[in-house]
Amino acid sequence: MSPALPVAVVISGRGSNMEAIARAAQNADSRYRVVRVIADRPTAGGLVRAASLGVPTSVVPVKEFADRDAFEAALARELEASGASLIVLAGFMRILSPGFVQRFEGRLLNIHPSLLPAYKGLDTHARVLAAGDAHHGASVHFVTAELDGGPVVMQGRLKVRANDTAEAISARVHALEHIIYPHVCSLIAAGRIQWKQGTVYFDDEPLAGPLIEENDAAA
Repeated sequence: MSPALPVAVVISGRGSNMEAIARAAQNADSRYRVVRVIADRPTAGGLVRAASLGVPTSVVPVKEFADRDAFEAALARELEASGASLIVLAGFMRILSPGFVQRFEGRLLNIHPSLLPAYKGLDTHARVLAAGDAHHGASVHFVTAELDGGPVVMQGRLKVRANDTAEAISARVHALEHIIYPHVCSLIAAGRIQWKQGTVYFDDEPLAGPLIEENDAAA
């Protein structure tokens, strides 16, 4: 078996997706390992979670840099120093520049709480309810220069319930995120998902549409 794929996770907050990814990495049969958790602020709760799992952590404090270019240069240095082959954004609340994205092209993942391309941006749960949609969920996608616009690899999908509130459906979507994000990391580590010159391949064939995880269980 080939060595485990080194993964770095970048966070801004409490890091629940990071924790799900890191815990899955500790399974005996995992094909990836989390080599570093990096936060953009020292008070990010996910730093404590990562440390409790024995994962090395570091901080690139965004407020200490004069501008985005300086911050991103420092973040890039930290990522390169970690040795990570895959970079996972998990609750990272910064919009990355096209230059940064290009530097890590094909190695950069994000998760978004909607069934992309629907509902890019913020307040997705309230917008889904306001529109009366039948389904909602989350999408794992490769990051490109377009915000929430990169190729979608996997979606977790659930049914919207008649009595759903934004808070209730948010909790169920978040539980789905904890399933699909580690799954995508595992598929990439196993070589089943690959990025080749801007195209996503699954089992050596171009991915025609996102892989779907259906789950309507309560959070």
